[in-house]
Amino acid sequence: MPYSIYWYCFTWERKELNNILKINSGRDYKQLNSGSIPVYGTGGYMLSVNDKLSDTDAVGIGRKGTIDKPLYLKAPFWTVDTLFYCTSKESSDVKFIYLLFQIINWKRYDESTGVPSLSKNTISSIKTYVPKVKEQDHISKLFFSLDNTLQLHEDYLQLLHSFKIFLAQKMFFDDDVLPLLRFNGFTEKWSQCKLNDHTIVTMGQSPNSKNYTNNQNDEILVQGNADLYKNKVLKRVFTTEITKTAVKNDILISVRAPVGDTARNQYKSVVIGRGIASIKGNDFLYYQLEKMKNSGFWHKYIAGSTFESITGKDLKNAKIYTTSNDEERKIGGVFSSLTRIIQLYEHKIDSLKKLKQFLLQNMFV
Repeated sequence: MPYSIYWYCFTWERKELNNILKINSGRDYKQLNSGSIPVYGTGGYMLSVNDKLSDTDAVGIGRKGTIDKPLYLKAPFWTVDTLFYCTSKESSDVKFIYLLFQIINWKRYDESTGVPSLSKNTISSIKTYVPKVKEQDHISKLFFSLDNTLQLHEDYLQLLHSFKIFLAQKMFFDDDVLPLLRFNGFTEKWSQCKLNDHTIVTMGQSPNSKNYTNNQNDEILVQGNADLYKNKVLKRVFTTEITKTAVKNDILISVRAPVGDTARNQYKSVVIGRGIASIKGNDFLYYQLEKMKNSGFWHKYIAGSTFESITGKDLKNAKIYTTSNDEERKIGGVFSSLTRIIQLYEHKIDSLKKLKQFLLQNMFV
């Protein structure tokens, strides 16, 4: 029986999917002209054409390729031949079917030894538990409201990221172009210098791999951009051997594939490997380095066509800009505050996704 987390106590019936939905095949669209009707494949929206396959909402599920990513298809639409579209029968709600498809382990029904695939017969014969239509409607309204809230937060998060990039373009030097946006009272000229002349730069040195461990009581090893996550160090690998280290609040920057990713070390001490360098610096320098990465600054230094990297010499000789301590503090404060707001929204989105997953696991059989 489904978990009694909501206000209905009716018995759910065990049914085959063909009792609640009709499975329809997609078709080639290449004979169609450009238009306003969206075409969907297993990866989502592709383009728009001048004809439709359905004028009622449906749920898309992959026939071949990606078979475990259901799509909600708002009519009118067209689907390619690798994507089935499922319409509801009178005894079911299409939005509920979409939710139901999210909890089915589709890979379990893969019929191929090569490219994953599903057939109409396989989908039709899958058995699941289904409540009455009225209860389906209440459940789908709950989840679609949650999805709308998630989308609003994700859209706002994207806006915050774009605003942060825009501000960085306006408040820092860009190829010798003066900052276009400054705080009142600051008019002095900024200075240019080499990174190594301004602060301490330490290139990483990897410990012997035989000393790597999974023991979280050992030293945290930071050896590449995969260890830098959302402005912080992500603990993945540990080591018993100490080579080069970085202390709390040091700026960590990746010097190998991809070059320029940054994070603040939030731990008392970490060991830095060959793919990482540590830099002493304030928030102003941190966000200037972040801006340099986003602007493609490091491309001119990248050596090698198969594995991008920069040398310690290139990093230390990179040109940065400085200004008065007061102006640096104000600029750093703006970007530090924006980053905290972004992190709050990221945390809220993660929490909403976990809530949705919890509800999916506990409101369905």
